[in-house]
Amino acid sequence: MTVSKRRKGLTVASALLGGVLMLSACSGGDDSASGSDGGDSSQSKVDEAAAKKASEAQIKITPEDGSDNASINNSAAVTVSKGTLTSVKMTTSDGAEVSGQISADKTSWKPSTQLERSTTYKLAAEAKDSEGRVAHENASFTTVSPANSFIGNFTPDDGQTVGVGMPVSINFDKAITNKAAVQKGVKVSTTSGQEVACHWFNANRMDCRPEDYWKEGSTVTLKLALDGVQGAEGVYGVQQKTVTFKVGRNQVSYVDAKTKQMKITQDGKVVRTIPISAGSPENKTYQGIMVMSEKFKETRMNGATVGFTDDDGKGEYDIKDVPHAIRLSSSGTFIHGNYWGAKSIFGNVNTSHGCVGLQDAKGADDPNTPGAWFYNNSMIGDVVVVENTGDKTIAPDNGLNGWNMNWADWKAGSAV
Repeated sequence: MTVSKRRKGLTVASALLGGVLMLSACSGGDDSASGSDGGDSSQSKVDEAAAKKASEAQIKITPEDGSDNASINNSAAVTVSKGTLTSVKMTTSDGAEVSGQISADKTSWKPSTQLERSTTYKLAAEAKDSEGRVAHENASFTTVSPANSFIGNFTPDDGQTVGVGMPVSINFDKAITNKAAVQKGVKVSTTSGQEVACHWFNANRMDCRPEDYWKEGSTVTLKLALDGVQGAEGVYGVQQKTVTFKVGRNQVSYVDAKTKQMKITQDGKVVRTIPISAGSPENKTYQGIMVMSEKFKETRMNGATVGFTDDDGKGEYDIKDVPHAIRLSSSGTFIHGNYWGAKSIFGNVNTSHGCVGLQDAKGADDPNTPGAWFYNNSMIGDVVVVENTGDKTIAPDNGLNGWNMNWADWKAGSAV
């Protein structure tokens, strides 16, 4: 066959095939069906029959298919109207299945666990209407990435019992520019009925406290409703959490660097007096109200980490087993046991590099020493008031020490 004849043959075949397709797709079958007299066409009958067979169940998946920056808390949900859910399957992009549960009335579904950030999820849902006809719906979405989200690392922990001076302190992992919106998503309340105000120290840290110390025996609740809250341009919160902690007995200890004595009070009554050795005249201890933030039965203290170095750059001291150490500031102020100093210095001479020392034993294994007694009778959040050192008052943001700011100034640091 010549090329021209082949082409002609193909053309004819194409035309014939096209005609068959046109007839099968568009032909009605008789003249009245395709006329303009308003009669039903066979296609409309097909559509009507299909509609009768289609399920009335209407499935809705949130977030919408193709969404990104979705919440890790409340995004994934499946609901159905005019029907009941029969199955919902949620998987990650690599096929790992996410557990979830259909509600008792079979009209909704949600995952059982919090979703992960920067993860693509797929949802496939099936439902039936009252006549048993099946409907299907599918969607895929991606959760917010760490780069586009923020969290707040808070203290104290859920369920903890703390001293009366313990503030709620939240450190955000991204700089917050929309402080008012974020603060509105943070609620702190107490069973004592005390007013609680929050104060921003900088773009990353917000502390909350009452005007006076927490009432002993009260319960404090922190609610973080930050999911979806815009903290900065393109950066959204992902936390939805409620935390409660208990306030223990009211213990406040008073360190007097002049008399070199510490009086420990509970509910305003002195329960013990302990001789101390505070910072030397060359290395005075900060004054002010300080809150215990950490406790270590033993810890290493190296002067180089806080700026006390010899000419060779090494620390002026490096003690690897300081007993019964309690942190009072971020910059390195501790109240701790001291086994290397003579017993005669306590109550008589201030010799430290700025810490408050109590007579103690090496190994932290003698419960009868003043250092051990104070450690065992103190808890995170207890207050230590340091007086008469001759040094400046500690900065409110150096540790958990916002009590050194008056109430008016504290409230002035609120964003709402």
